[in-house]
Amino acid sequence: MKKSIIQGKSYDFASRIVKAYKFLVSEQQEYVLSKQLLRSGTSIGANVEEALAASSTADFIHKLNMAAKEARETSYWLRLLHDNDFLPEAAFTSIHAHNLEIIKILSSILLSTKASQAKNS
Repeated sequence: MKKSIIQGKSYDFASRIVKAYKFLVSEQQEYVLSKQLLRSGTSIGANVEEALAASSTADFIHKLNMAAKEARETSYWLRLLHDNDFLPEAAFTSIHAHNLEIIKILSSILLSTKASQAKNS
């Protein structure tokens, strides 16, 4: 079975988040904010996976909304870690751009799914 674009991107992003977490804990000795980042950043892909197995369009929308919320929360933790000198500029710029791309894709999927659902109602 072929993976969807968002499925692949969210999985790759989760892997990057795990690596960032390892860096923050081992190199920066930052344990609290990095745990928040780990939870929200890996939750995006988990919610996407749940959405792909949704039992209805409403369930699909609900799960993708959860993924989008987690993505926005992840952006917050990334910015906070960067602005407080835990994440170097180059690492932050790259991973945050990846995060913003995921937010845009999720928003697009949600908009088109909701429009399609409204059209079919």
